[in-house]
Parts: sequence; structure tokens; C-alpha cells
Amino acid sequence: MSAANREIIDAIFALAAEKDIDPDIVFEALANGLVTAYKRLPEAAEEALVEIDVETGEIRVIAQELDEEGNVVREWDDTPNEFGRIAAQTASQVIKQRMREAEREKKFEEYAGREGDIFTGIIQQTDQRYTLLDLGKVEALLPQAEQVQNERYEHGSRLKAYIVEVRKTAKGPQIVVSRTHPGLVKRLFELEVPEIVDGVVEIKAIAREPGHRTKIAVASNDNNVDPVGACVGARGSRVRMVVNELRGEKVDIVPFTPEPTDFVLKALAPARVREVRIHPETGTAEVIVPDFQLSLAIGKEGQNARLAARLSGWRVDIKSESQLADEEAGRVSPEGEEYAEGEWVKNEQGELVWQPAEGGETITAEAAGYAGAEPDEVEVEAEEAAEGIAADAVEETAAADTSIETAGTDDADATGNGDGAESEAVTTAAPEGAAAETAEEGSTVES
Repeated sequence: MSAANREIIDAIFALAAEKDIDPDIVFEALANGLVTAYKRLPEAAEEALVEIDVETGEIRVIAQELDEEGNVVREWDDTPNEFGRIAAQTASQVIKQRMREAEREKKFEEYAGREGDIFTGIIQQTDQRYTLLDLGKVEALLPQAEQVQNERYEHGSRLKAYIVEVRKTAKGPQIVVSRTHPGLVKRLFELEVPEIVDGVVEIKAIAREPGHRTKIAVASNDNNVDPVGACVGARGSRVRMVVNELRGEKVDIVPFTPEPTDFVLKALAPARVREVRIHPETGTAEVIVPDFQLSLAIGKEGQNARLAARLSGWRVDIKSESQLADEEAGRVSPEGEEYAEGEWVKNEQGELVWQPAEGGETITAEAAGYAGAEPDEVEVEAEEAAEGIAADAVEETAAADTSIETAGTDDADATGNGDGAESEAVTTAAPEGAAAETAEEGSTVES
């Protein structure tokens, strides 16, 4: 029995060394498995433990007798004669199971503290729910919610992703990664810009709309180092690598400043801002831009204003110069005109009354200012008012379209690409036929 047991001991040590697992873990599991096998034998003691001598290979079963309080009152050697065969069978099962468990535990510990890291994986499988990436020892899960909408993941291609969560499951660690997290942009810049790793340049804030545009604010801890130029690199070489990895996503790099007025102004790049007024009591930054820069400051579907608000942490209210002049002259209300929503209906008495859309009590025509008017006249006046509002909206849209055409050239010119510039924007051309946005006369964006 000792020779067979010796082979078992040697096999455990060899496998533990190969899998880089602590052999004591396997010996403990083997002992527990042997106790279970012993208790299945007829006339086995109710309590027992197994002792394994790793030097000689001897395996002994020590039976125990306990008192009512659980204390051991007697022990004796109760090793069965055929226990060597039982030990060999049990050892085979236990070793395989513990090896699998130990490997899963080791993989989990390897990735458990890596949330926030970036890695490169190979795309293995893609469907509507998720994409699987092969990391070598484990696979990573890229859920649909963490995928960029316009990206296509081809089987076998390499992809960088950001670890957002490491879950412990029965089948091993499940690593959840992201392509939309702002941390991905930060890690990509750390790979390309040594000054960030050295602490000379610091990324202060990031605002991102995945697949479209990202704004980052950078600051320098050394007066001799330009933070924007360091991130852009010679002829844009550094930031171009980041843009390529993000598959053409536009990146604006602006210098960070603790002064809110200056920071909001720079955050709205590439638009040119005439003035920024900070209102701390409301947390609002009122931004005044030239009329021809209004659509550029707001951005496509309000994108530039939204990103600037997130980056700066201020609620951004953008107005054109003519809009501000009208407000100061009292020609228009700063908040714009408001119209009640509802409809004219007849009550049980046949009288025409106004029913608010949000519910509540009805309003008679007399109370609404239509005293003496016939029901049909009231309806006609309401229709004419609605048509006037619609006509005003059409005129405003046409004026905004003209402003967009004027600002289109400025958008391309205002995109920075030189070293040491006050703000830098690296952009990719929009697809042909893409529709230009219709900028409203004013835009307010909350961070």
C-alpha cells in the first residue's frame, strides 16, 4: 500500500507544480474525500479523520469516539485493509476537481483587482447580446450595452477594452469589459503619452459620447511642458493613435484651468466664444457667442454644448449676440413665450370652455378673454393663434439653417491640429450626405 500511496503523493506534487497550485490544498481535499469514502464502509465509526504522511506516503484512518459535549474520549487506527484501492480512486476524482477549482480561483485572483485596466483581446464570438474576447487564460464579456453603436467586431481581430467588473461564478471568473467607458480614453492616452504616466501631465476631466466625440481637459505640473502639445504629439502622432483605436471618434483636447469662466470658454472649443458669465447661485454658465458661431457652439444635436457642460460641471446656457441684445432691450422674454396646452370643448350646458391638457377645472370663454364672442369665433381665433406660432417656427428654422451653412466652414477651420495650441481637436470627416443639424436660437445644457 505504501508504494501505491507514494505514487499518489508524487502525482499530487507534480500536478500542483505544473498548475502552480499549493499542494496542501490538494492534500486537504484528498483527506476529506477519503473520510467520506471511509464512512460509506460497513461498521465504520461515526467520526474519523485521515492522516497523510507526505514523506512516507502512508495513509491512516483515525476513528474517534466523542462524548455528549463533542470532546474526543478515544481514538484508534481503523484503516481498512483495502483502503489503498479506495484511496487511489478517491485521489483521482479529488485531484481533478480541486485542480479545476484551484485554477478558477487563481484566475479570479489574477483579475479581481484589475478593474479599470485596459487590455487587448481577440474577438471570438459576436451576436446580438454580447461579444466574447479571448484574453489567453480567460474570456471577457463585452455586453451590448458596453458596445459602441457604430462599431463592427470582426472575428479574429484584436480589440482593446476596459475592464469594468470581475465576477466570481461557478465556472470561473467572468470579466465584463467596455468600449464606451470614459476610462478607456484615459488609459489609451496613458499608453501613448509618457508624461501622463510620469505625472507631469494630468487628465483632469473627460466627457464622452461614444462613437461620436470626446473632450478631455489636461493640466501640466511643469511650467515648461505644454499639456495639450504633449497629448497631441509631433504632428498629431500621439492623439492619432488614440483616434485610430477609437475607430475615428473625434477627440478635443483643451487645457484645464481652475477659473470657471476660462474653463467653460475652452471647453466649448472649437467654437469661438465672446463672453462667459458665471452665475454661482444657479450653477449656470451663460455663454455669449457671435451669431455665426451659434450652431458650432451648440454642435450637432447639441453635442458640443452637452460635452462642455459635462466637462466643466456647469449648466451651459448658450446665446447669440443678437439674442442677448433683444433680451437687454426687452423685446423678448429671456425664457421665451409660453402657450397653454389644451383644447376648446363644449360642456353639458353647450357652452364652449377651455380644457387644460394637464387636467383640472375648465375655463369659460369669458374668463379666457373671449367675452361676447360666438363659439365659432373663439375656435377661429384659437386656430389663427396656432397658425401664427407655426409660421414663427418656420421662420426661425429657416434662419437657423442659414446660420448652420455659415458656421460649417468655421467648424472645419476651428478644429485644431498644431502643437502648443490653446485647444486641440482631432476630428474625422463626417460621412457624405450626413444631415446638418438645425440649431435652435438658444441652447441650455445641464451637466
